[in-house]
Amino acid sequence: MNNKDNKSKPRIGRSIFLLTVLFRPKAVFEDLAISRPSPYRIFFKYLLWFAMLPPLFAYIGGSWRGWELGAENPLMLGEAELRTVSALYFIVLLVAFVSTAFISRWMSETYDARVSLGAHMTLVATLAAPVVFGSVIHLYPHVFINLLVLIPALIWAMYLLYSGLPVALRISQERGMLMASSLVGWLLVGFVTLLGLMVVLWTNGLGPSIGA
Repeated sequence: MNNKDNKSKPRIGRSIFLLTVLFRPKAVFEDLAISRPSPYRIFFKYLLWFAMLPPLFAYIGGSWRGWELGAENPLMLGEAELRTVSALYFIVLLVAFVSTAFISRWMSETYDARVSLGAHMTLVATLAAPVVFGSVIHLYPHVFINLLVLIPALIWAMYLLYSGLPVALRISQERGMLMASSLVGWLLVGFVTLLGLMVVLWTNGLGPSIGA
């Protein structure tokens, strides 16, 4: 048993690279199924950076040419506003990643799945990889083009969730489907809550000023 555990530990580090997740997802989940990753290692090596990259791309793109929203002139935010939006973007992503991992671990007891927090954090990092990869499009800050890229990335992440969760957490396909659907419900509730919070903050003057 010890030899097996020691052999499996480094495999998750190699398999979670973005290109491997995109082109060999089955191998990623098979590696995760026999690995015991440390939650601290996954957080600092992957989740922290995955939460940092999209805001960084958005900051660079926004400061370079402004966001094109379909109007004649692009939206140019001031330096302070760009930093604020990017910082909030980072916080939202990081909270979403970590909270989803904890929610997944909490659900695992109901569906008789693995309860290792490291495994659930790795699962979340793997699912986030296509979206992080697609967020490179933030360097070209056109809303329509960003949607064309990020929507397929989200669809791919959903495919990875439904196909990979049963393998990674070692449960049946039926229970995996139910657990994956519960996680999607959690993410939708979180997204709607975030939209409502953004509207409240924006209408109270805590968002970027778009007016001419």
